[in-house]
Amino acid sequence: MPPQRSGDQLIYRRAENGELVGYTPAEYGVRKDDGGGMVKPVNSSGGLLFLAVFVSLLAGGVVYGITRIAIDGTWEILGEVWWVVPAGIFVPVAAWYGYLKERRAEKLRKVRNLPRPVD
Repeated sequence: MPPQRSGDQLIYRRAENGELVGYTPAEYGVRKDDGGGMVKPVNSSGGLLFLAVFVSLLAGGVVYGITRIAIDGTWEILGEVWWVVPAGIFVPVAAWYGYLKERRAEKLRKVRNLPRPVD
C-alpha cells in the first residue's frame, strides 16, 4: 500500500460519482475542466490517442510537403509557410505527451481504485 499523502500535495476534485476525491498530480493527469471555453476539451485517454494519431498523420503531410519542395526545388514556398515546420513538430509532440500523461494517470488511479476526475 502506498504511503498516505499530506493534504497540501493533493488536488481535490469531483469524481465521476460526485464524490470529492484527493488526487496526486500524477493521478490527476491532464486538465479536466473546460477552461471557460465554449468547446469541451478532449481529456480521456481514448480521445487523446485519437488526436495524437490524427496530428501525427498531419505531421506526415508536412514531411511529404517538405520532401516535394526539396525534390521540385521550389524553396521559395518554404519561405512563405515556414511556420508549418515548427507546428508540424510541436503539435504531435504535445499531443503524444498529453496522451501518455493521461494514460499513466489512469494506471495510477486504477492502483488506488480511484474514480476518474471530471473537473
